[in-house]
Amino acid sequence: MTEPTPSEPTDDGRATQKPVQLHDMADYDDLLAAHDLVLLEFVTSGCGICASMEPVLSGVARSAPGVVATVNAGLVPDLAAEFGVQSVPTLVVLRDGEEAARLDDGFQSSETLVDVLETHAAN
Repeated sequence: MTEPTPSEPTDDGRATQKPVQLHDMADYDDLLAAHDLVLLEFVTSGCGICASMEPVLSGVARSAPGVVATVNAGLVPDLAAEFGVQSVPTLVVLRDGEEAARLDDGFQSSETLVDVLETHAAN
């Protein structure tokens, strides 16, 4: 699994991070073992909306609680099937390994994603 990339701390002391790329089910299992709160984005190659979400997810990874991960649904079909992914991008919030929220209606703003993560971090 590609780990989040730490860099210089932000003004609030948090290290900046990039979304984690999941390549197989083992990466997913490792992610859940290491993190209680996960924002998992399912994408496919050639998806324009998915590509437009990349900078949004990078910002969310730096500013929101939890970890952000992306997975290509076409390359890890078992994981996409486990979550019943019908369209991309699909974003799933996982709290303690269980689905807590799902956003599958297209582009999402960073404010929306941060709010959802903060809500589930507080629970």
